[in-house]
Amino acid sequence: MATSFKTPGVYVYEENAFPNSAVAVETAVPVFIGYTQTASRAGKSLLRVPTKIASFAEYVELFGNGFKAKFNVGLAAPASPPSSPPVAPAIQLDKITIVDDNTAYLYNSIRLFFANDGSTCYILSVGTYGNDDTLTISGNDFIGGTTTVFDILEKEFEPTMIVMPDVIALGASSYNTVYSSALLHCSNVQSRIAIFDIRQPESAQDTTDALVEEFRGVSGIGTNNLNYGVAYFPWLKTEVVPTEEVDYRNISNFWLIASSLATPNPTNDQSIAATNSKLQTVLTAFQNNTSPSADDIRNFHQSLVAASQTYKNVLAEIRSQLNVLPPSGAMAGVYTMVDNARGVWKAPANVSINLVDKPTINISDKEQENLNVDVMAGKSINVIRPFPGIGTLVWGARTLDGNSDDWRYINVRRTLIMIEQSLKLATRAYVFEPNDSGTWITVKSMFTNFLTNLWKQGALVGPTPDLAFSVQIGLGSTMTPDDILEGIMRITVLVAVVHPAEFIAITFKQQLQAAG
Repeated sequence: MATSFKTPGVYVYEENAFPNSAVAVETAVPVFIGYTQTASRAGKSLLRVPTKIASFAEYVELFGNGFKAKFNVGLAAPASPPSSPPVAPAIQLDKITIVDDNTAYLYNSIRLFFANDGSTCYILSVGTYGNDDTLTISGNDFIGGTTTVFDILEKEFEPTMIVMPDVIALGASSYNTVYSSALLHCSNVQSRIAIFDIRQPESAQDTTDALVEEFRGVSGIGTNNLNYGVAYFPWLKTEVVPTEEVDYRNISNFWLIASSLATPNPTNDQSIAATNSKLQTVLTAFQNNTSPSADDIRNFHQSLVAASQTYKNVLAEIRSQLNVLPPSGAMAGVYTMVDNARGVWKAPANVSINLVDKPTINISDKEQENLNVDVMAGKSINVIRPFPGIGTLVWGARTLDGNSDDWRYINVRRTLIMIEQSLKLATRAYVFEPNDSGTWITVKSMFTNFLTNLWKQGALVGPTPDLAFSVQIGLGSTMTPDDILEGIMRITVLVAVVHPAEFIAITFKQQLQAAG
């Protein structure tokens, strides 16, 4: 405003009539960390650069396609003594195993995320596999070196969830290294949670109890910062990988399999070579150490698909194994769907998961007791269960801090993160403002308006706003004269966040017949 008037005229001034307002931050923005085929935009590398995308098509454009995992197909041992004429060994469908250093989950987890109403997310590529035949997953790519992935993420404000599906390929060694580092990072930034997977069973000794004990045990997830972590079990049998994506390139011993199928065998398909001469021509070229053309190999594959039911069964089994995925990617999508439909204060449970046939393990009520409630350390594990006539549902809503009355439930933890970060951003405008009653009233009014709107939406519980929250600020209330001299403005916010009805108990009693 002008301090003096010298020129005759009319002067107009505008003043703000309303105080600054707080706006709720985004709550469902996961960052996926793992290995990609490529990582570049317009010729510039995106390796170890958090990159925001909004669709699966954008992911493919920037980070390429999935890893072409290879499998060994088992063959029965040759007859002893050898038969004459020789008979090809039979294919063993129960002996199809993935080749070492061929495991990758990020690409298909991204698919599962978008299939479950996922939207905006970040991709942080820790390495590229290009068209390589192997992919070595290393914990050092995540937490090694002078700058870890979590050091990189400390500079990113927007992500609210950390998802690392590739890490579980390391097995139990990831728990006390990468997972514990993720929890520490989330505790430091206070703006996100980490969604964890538990190792997939590999042998008969890997019972559910053994896997859970491994996760919770001495060398497992640890005991620090558990309220920032969430774990889900078991893995999911999905429909993410379509039939057309699985072909001869997924079979490491393809020519042995082709040779077995093209040779008459009483236990396999008969006369395949006789019905299609191309099969024998290409096979002979390979056996004579000459390289068939790419077109010949593709035709060979298509001919096998048309002629051999056994070959189709091999491809179907490989596809089935590729479709077994850790649940973290799907859960990131479920969180997004629930946040958009109901709000972050709704527990992300009792909802179905898209593109999932069923979990790999059917957990019973009795088995879930130990998973949901960990009496010793509170490390709750949320279960995904199939229900007849309903489908596959998320049947758990606890953080890893399951014995804490403050942070037991996921929606409580995430709602507090949303409130904290929203008010933190809004209060930045008052840094270096006069620390007096005028500023205190303005800040309190801003906080009260924001929390009242949340109460109206159902995030806070109470018949009136006064019973749902309170904001305290001022000299003698939250501050001392020394605080003001030291430039400190202290604000205390009390909120009653909605808790889920995890257990519903219904009591029935008989009563005597009433007259009439």
